[in-house]
Amino acid sequence: MALKEVRLGNGETITYRERPGGDEVIVLVHGNMTSSKHWDILIDALDPMYTVIAPDLRGFGESSYNKRITSIRDFSEDLHDFTQQLGLEKFSLAGWSTGGAVAMQFTADHPDPVQKLVLLASASTRGYPFYGVKPDGSPDPEKRLRTIEEIEADPAKTKPMQELYDTKNRDGLKAVWNAAIYTKRQPDPERYDMYVDDMLTQRNLADVYHALNTFNISNAHNGLTEGTDQAKDIRIPVLVLRGDRDLVVTKEMADEIMADLGDNAVFVSLEDNGHSPLVDDLDGLKKSIETFLAEKVKQHEA
Repeated sequence: MALKEVRLGNGETITYRERPGGDEVIVLVHGNMTSSKHWDILIDALDPMYTVIAPDLRGFGESSYNKRITSIRDFSEDLHDFTQQLGLEKFSLAGWSTGGAVAMQFTADHPDPVQKLVLLASASTRGYPFYGVKPDGSPDPEKRLRTIEEIEADPAKTKPMQELYDTKNRDGLKAVWNAAIYTKRQPDPERYDMYVDDMLTQRNLADVYHALNTFNISNAHNGLTEGTDQAKDIRIPVLVLRGDRDLVVTKEMADEIMADLGDNAVFVSLEDNGHSPLVDDLDGLKKSIETFLAEKVKQHEA
């Protein structure tokens, strides 16, 4: 699938994949260490009634990274300009992991075009904390890092991951993903190699960690930042999906999303799935998403 591109008003260039389909549009927002490429098998699997659009966020894939992001809102404002330039007046939005935070911020700030929201293994409404480490190397909940400089200097997570990128250590990246994400199934070898190529395009690792660490649209203090209380502005139906074996996003994070979004959200546990339900159970994921989106179609027709 050939990449297309859009030039944003801020000078950034956003590349994207588009699978033509019917009048129903779904926009897919990828997570950290990935790009639109990692959506490929879901893009191919979704019902032809959907036109599917998957952008590369700033600093990922083939998109530019002229100016560093400092917040999740930087990504969501890029996304807003992107959807406007494509003339997308109504669409559903699906965000995976970090993309879930981007999708929530987008919907809170720009509710009119978004019809439904799907959060797949999403960061919490209260962010994704970045902790320092204890002497034994385990995370220290009493030592939450606060600044981008502290995160850049972190010896336990940022520096080792950045080193894998800088040295193009493909085996090291696969080892990380096999330990944390592909804990049940792995993509076929050829596709996995393409995914690693894709990971190596990222230019904003520490910036994303910092943006997630400070993100908070709840009405509570998350231990680092006061919430903006924007979760209440997400009034559309939301599907919250989490694999019951997810080692990246905890059940507590999903519980926080449900508490903050209230009656608008429905939670579905994806049984025997990790952080990548696309690889663990593509058919089950497709069914969950399409069933949820189909309810919108029925309501619209009624």
